[in-house]
Amino acid sequence: MDPITHGITGALLGKGLFSERHGRMATFAATLGSVFPDVDVVQEAFARDPLAIVKYHRGVTHSFVCLPIFAGLLAWLTRWIARRTGHESPSWAMLTVIYGVGIASHIILDAMTSFGTRIWDPLSQQRVAWDVLFIIDFTLTSIVLLPQVIAWIYRGRQKSLRRAIWMSLIFTLAAFTVWEVTRAAGFPFHLWIAFLASAVMAAAFFLPSLRGWGFSVTRARWCQGGAVVLLAYLLACAAAHHAALLRIANFASANHIFVDRMGAIPLPPSLLEWGGVIRSIDGVYQAHMDLRDAKPPEIQFVSDSPPDAFIARAMRLPEVRLYWRFARFPVIRSSFEDGHHVVDFAEHRFVTRHRESPQPFTYRVVFDAAGNVLAQGWRSNGMLRREMKQKEPRAAGDPR
Repeated sequence: MDPITHGITGALLGKGLFSERHGRMATFAATLGSVFPDVDVVQEAFARDPLAIVKYHRGVTHSFVCLPIFAGLLAWLTRWIARRTGHESPSWAMLTVIYGVGIASHIILDAMTSFGTRIWDPLSQQRVAWDVLFIIDFTLTSIVLLPQVIAWIYRGRQKSLRRAIWMSLIFTLAAFTVWEVTRAAGFPFHLWIAFLASAVMAAAFFLPSLRGWGFSVTRARWCQGGAVVLLAYLLACAAAHHAALLRIANFASANHIFVDRMGAIPLPPSLLEWGGVIRSIDGVYQAHMDLRDAKPPEIQFVSDSPPDAFIARAMRLPEVRLYWRFARFPVIRSSFEDGHHVVDFAEHRFVTRHRESPQPFTYRVVFDAAGNVLAQGWRSNGMLRREMKQKEPRAAGDPR
């Protein structure tokens, strides 16, 4: 999940559950706690390892095991700063609870995506990925943001109409921006949906003004209602995931496919769009499913290359072993390019519509004829983070 949505979710929980009794500090703590786990990107940014995103991200700071420690430390630091600056603060125990709720919301939302989160680190390095949410979910972001905006609009009568008008214009612009972004990314949706979303949000901003009932609802009640809608949305996504997974399982059974791993992967822009992925013994079956369409999904098969010495050599590399623990639906391709032997490991968990580009998280190893590693790292067009990492040539018998 993106950090902005994490922060907005934390603010929603802080305002809805704690702020009435514990003031602004509670909202601050819940918001900070909800974005805190992504502090691990600092280590990733300074690491020279091209696999840093796999090695460090969503590890110990995203762990339920370490959650009490981080929550307690953040609570102590907040209390210390509050005393030094003369601000009122809840007790250390209450701040620990609030920080814990914020951190837990981050861990749970990340575990609901397909990237994988090591929620029991350091006791276990296994990645949990419930495949319920796409990593950027504009619907979820709207659900957690709208109640807070509505509460702000109806905080007082004098400025409410002006605020409603401005918010309606801003959210309408955002809806059409999302439409354009998803279209450019290869995940288009009908333009009328952007109009409908704009109308729904405008209604949410203006309807509470009827007979003035919106002014009688407290901010905490607005945010509690938003939390209930959020929970309902997550349950709907889980139900849609179950339906999509059932379709791909039925396909595997009907076609007698040996299943090593199988998954239903959420796709933008809505909970009705899913990717079905099956890792078999010799490749990956992949499908795009629309739950509104009753027809069986169309399946594409991407085969592995036949085993060869360079694939075997690549599989012994520690970097590839680390990548293999991260990957769930990889395809192994061996080729000869520009006078060198190349082995690509293409992760098909993150579906892209641009078939001419490498799949995201495609890891490449380049060998010379003797089996020495010349370079390895993410393919720059498949994982837009780093160029290939150059390596010192190694002897063909050295597996490191």
